[in-house]
Amino acid sequence: MSLASVATADQFVDLAGLLGSCEVAGFHAEFVSWGHYRPEYWRNYWHNHSFHEVCLAFSGEGRFNLGTAQYDVAAGDLFLARPGDVHEIESSRSSPLGIAFWGFTFRPVEAVAGTGWWSGLTRADGPVVSTRLGGLAAAISALAHEASAPQSGYESSLASHGAALVLDTARAFALPEDLEVERPARDRGSYAVEAMQRHLLDNLSRPVAVRDVASAAHLSERHAERLFRQKTGASLMATLRLMRLDLAAQLLLEGNATVTEVARACGYSDVRPFSTAFRSRHGQSPTAFRATGGTQHHLASEG
Repeated sequence: MSLASVATADQFVDLAGLLGSCEVAGFHAEFVSWGHYRPEYWRNYWHNHSFHEVCLAFSGEGRFNLGTAQYDVAAGDLFLARPGDVHEIESSRSSPLGIAFWGFTFRPVEAVAGTGWWSGLTRADGPVVSTRLGGLAAAISALAHEASAPQSGYESSLASHGAALVLDTARAFALPEDLEVERPARDRGSYAVEAMQRHLLDNLSRPVAVRDVASAAHLSERHAERLFRQKTGASLMATLRLMRLDLAAQLLLEGNATVTEVARACGYSDVRPFSTAFRSRHGQSPTAFRATGGTQHHLASEG
């Protein structure tokens, strides 16, 4: 999302009364103001707040005065007045400043140790002007869109986008060292195998080839088969057969479908190879398995 999307997000002001608060990773934010100034000359005189006030300039130029410090701001700048900061903002006359702004209180609701993304708001000596917008333009646009015509589920949508707004606001003013974390360990191979297993489970009644499963995980057939065997100890097709036969056992015990119907539901077009495979897996024919409730095989296995 670009600043152009913020320029057209004038429904941002309609969030008043729709989004009151949100939770963000151990912190609670209460929203107290929403605003959108089109690029016309304006000035708000010296004042302070009991909350964080944040402005994103989407066009023009202006000046942000904070105490004795003066900051020239322009499109793409984000500037912050923390609680108690005496400040004023004045738009340029020749190139008027257009801004979206939001105000919120911010407090921990559980013990938080050290520093992190939240330090951008809690550090009294942190930066007050930033160009690190992250996903703010997208969050503002999404919030304005939802506020313009609320639909069923708007409360959850607004809360999630509001949380993103607070998080990216804090990140923008945090010191780089406050944002450093150890990169999470990810085993992409395991995720690929899980995707292949889901594909098998979702298609037990349909013809399935290795190429179909590999495609679901965005892998070549050779890589998919090798990775699957490495992670599970079995081939894709062997796993498919076991899944089908275990599903068959479940269907036989839980429903009234005929053996032929169960066979078809498990990917077998002919009941004879199904019965042979089922006996090999479960130690009984499908009919006997249903009659005994599957207990004979389990008792024999335990003995």
